[in-house]
Amino acid sequence: MSCNLALYIHVPFCRHKCHYCSFVSFEQREADISPYLRALGQELAEHTGSERISSIYFGGGTPSVLTIRQIDDLLTTIKSLFTVDEAAEITIEANPGTVTREYLTEIRKLGINRLSLGMQSLNDSELVLLGRIHTAAEAIDAVRSARNSGFENLSLDLIYGLPGQTMTSWRETLEKALEMEPEHCSLYALTLEPEAPMRREIEAKLIPDIDPDTSADQYELAEDLLAAHGYRHYEISNWAKEGRECRHNTVYWQNLPYLGVGVAAHSCLGGHRLANTRSLDRYMAAFASSVLPVVEMDEEINPELECAETIILGLRLCPGISLDNIHQRFGIDILEHYRRQVGEMVDYGLLEHADGHIRLTRRGRLLSNEVFWRFLPG
Repeated sequence: MSCNLALYIHVPFCRHKCHYCSFVSFEQREADISPYLRALGQELAEHTGSERISSIYFGGGTPSVLTIRQIDDLLTTIKSLFTVDEAAEITIEANPGTVTREYLTEIRKLGINRLSLGMQSLNDSELVLLGRIHTAAEAIDAVRSARNSGFENLSLDLIYGLPGQTMTSWRETLEKALEMEPEHCSLYALTLEPEAPMRREIEAKLIPDIDPDTSADQYELAEDLLAAHGYRHYEISNWAKEGRECRHNTVYWQNLPYLGVGVAAHSCLGGHRLANTRSLDRYMAAFASSVLPVVEMDEEINPELECAETIILGLRLCPGISLDNIHQRFGIDILEHYRRQVGEMVDYGLLEHADGHIRLTRRGRLLSNEVFWRFLPG
């Protein structure tokens, strides 16, 4: 039986590793791009079948380090192995400072119809703190180049909760970004893994620690400001103009099947959660020698866990979860099956029940993890 899949392609190469980054990415390994792409093609061929691809997402890393020819070859390979919907959403992440108008024009011609720009801030001192290689002026220029290249679906990534970031500087970044009228905005609170350089700077008291109260205030400011500019808050960290929600990521939040290829890529297929090796060398060596697989995690998802995860992921969406949809999919009545959990969260003001849905309240979005863990199997 055929099914619709969201396809994720991980491109783990960067010109420079940012100070906060915990993604699997590598700098100064440009020589490995060509053999890596050959391995990607082999992995894609391992998964070919009757699946129909509804969206393609090039993430990283910095996918825009790929040449136009390399992107063309990848798309050609995908289309030769899978049926790709004519109206598929095809997204590429790009960093300001790595793209030109000419480059963007050419990849738009290849069928990439959505651009996600890693702007992160429009304050030059904050960009230096983050270890970004672009300036605020270059970020604004990248948006101008994208528009001139024919991109009509543009998403901007911004980070709040930076050490020392004030409400004023966050508001200024938001207002400048909104002046560019992107179709979509993704706003992420800064989180730091122990190995991140910025975490070590905080521990050495070279920069201030993250202030969770300020982060919460900045999030609420963003909610109000984006709403005033006509953006629909459709997921905890994402806002969009009407009809411009990210279709690819919505597949994740609805807990539907997706295929990830490349180093460290994750998939959810046939009742299993899969993760590829995080080692770039091991990934390329496996395909070079045909010693497969490169999967380092294969977790079977039983019906109880699938139901819990569907509820948790669905609660990330601002409309919440439909009681009818969960009943049809899993045969349970949420209000009965999770009576204690729902009751407690409603009493605490973190969940609300209305119109056949359960959703996070405004306060609940700030404390979402306090809600989510309660739905996990005991």
